[in-house]
Amino acid sequence: MTPNETPEKVPAVQTENLTRLYGSMTALDTLNLTVNQGDLFGFIGSNGAGKTTTLRILATFLAPSQGTARVLGHDVVRDADAVRHVIGYMPDFFGVYKDMEVTEYLDFFGACYKIPAAKREKTVVDVLELVGLSEKQGALIGALSRGMQQRLGLARVLIHDPQLLLLDEPASGLDPRARIEVMAILQELQRLGKTIIISSHILSELQTLCNRVAIIEKGKMIYTGPVQGVRDQLDAGCVYWVTVRDNAPQALELLKAHPSVTEAEAVDGQVKVTLKDHAVDPRFLAETIVHGGLTLTGLWEDELGLEEVFLRVTRGETQ
Repeated sequence: MTPNETPEKVPAVQTENLTRLYGSMTALDTLNLTVNQGDLFGFIGSNGAGKTTTLRILATFLAPSQGTARVLGHDVVRDADAVRHVIGYMPDFFGVYKDMEVTEYLDFFGACYKIPAAKREKTVVDVLELVGLSEKQGALIGALSRGMQQRLGLARVLIHDPQLLLLDEPASGLDPRARIEVMAILQELQRLGKTIIISSHILSELQTLCNRVAIIEKGKMIYTGPVQGVRDQLDAGCVYWVTVRDNAPQALELLKAHPSVTEAEAVDGQVKVTLKDHAVDPRFLAETIVHGGLTLTGLWEDELGLEEVFLRVTRGETQ
């Protein structure tokens, strides 16, 4: 490396052929996963797909049967102690001491991480402010709502300032307002430089929250990358919507006849067009309408939502 070169960032998470067996059952099957530093990464799969098993291995609670997993360059087996200092793991259901006050609870975990007593007080105040619980410092945990207890769980995993957060269904069981508040906190944590892996069934929220996702089924990786990139491995091709000033039936017939169109159908006065190939230039759609003597009023690409992606690339199978 020359003096002007900077070292390349190691991935936040890197697994190679990660496999976990439970007797004759394969929970993870040669999983290859890369999460870059700074990602807000959505981990998607049906119940039993292997999400929680993966997160537990990354958190050093389970050992792989085969393969390797590294967290910020540390092997989860050989360097388990180093891994535990750079991660914060929040399971889908975590126990709380309901007869403790909020600050007592966080102070206890700060002591577990050997944060000096003089520093712990400020650390507790800071994480409570970050998760929006400053006004609940002296409250008993048992008196907190489910949403506030989830935010307290986030505060707990942040107490030692980890670089990577592993969050297993953090919005599980929350009402819509509480879910929105938790998601806003995660966006702020990403802005502060944290890398976050979040598993969730609330796919519509992951679509707007995450910059990258992974979809697994029966322990196998089906897709990893941006939501938009999944189209490249679907057979359905690109979908566009076309609207005209009048005579939508004629527009439908014109587009159906074009050789680059796989399918065209009328939906609520609009024409939904599926192209044969991602490489096809969609400008022909407008040209076909105009040359056919019609007035084009709208042309846009259909946004493939995360829920649709999930349903189309999975079969709902579990081990």
